[in-house]
Amino acid sequence: MELKFDSCSSLSDVNQSGSIDIKDFDLAVERICEARGWAAGHPRFKQTKETLNKVWDGLQKRADADNDGQISRDEWYSMWEEYAKDPDHAVEWQQTYMNLVFDLEDTSGDGSIDEAEFSQVCRSYGVDESESREAFKKLQVGNEVTRDKFEKLWQQFFSTDDPSTPGNFIFGKTSY
Repeated sequence: MELKFDSCSSLSDVNQSGSIDIKDFDLAVERICEARGWAAGHPRFKQTKETLNKVWDGLQKRADADNDGQISRDEWYSMWEEYAKDPDHAVEWQQTYMNLVFDLEDTSGDGSIDEAEFSQVCRSYGVDESESREAFKKLQVGNEVTRDKFEKLWQQFFSTDDPSTPGNFIFGKTSY
């Protein structure tokens, strides 16, 4: 599971500094909104910023054990290990984060993620298109992922060591 958590951490460490801090979340807002064409005054820009700030606040409270304003690799891993013990009872920021990821992948806004949407978003954070399309098939969801299915896959990603579990592929990678 450590390699999965590392890969998820690298998605959150947007500026590649080696730890996660508020600067990563600010940069994520810029990149997400730029990719969607949402300028600073756009309502979705404001919503994305508010949501990611809420996620950062919750993450920092939960994981920043030494209160230095940064989440180290060890703090990140420890926090997700704790979540894995009881994924059915995620804290509010984790649920908010999961919903944000779903909403960003559901680019059409129709309440489900299809293979094209999935691979497009995965490409935006550096996953090869062919790998992300293969990962989508491994999710074992047919042609689309609904929010309910996504939540189950999310829980699987963070709570299992079994490499064949479908949830392992929600970030578009086929191996860790």
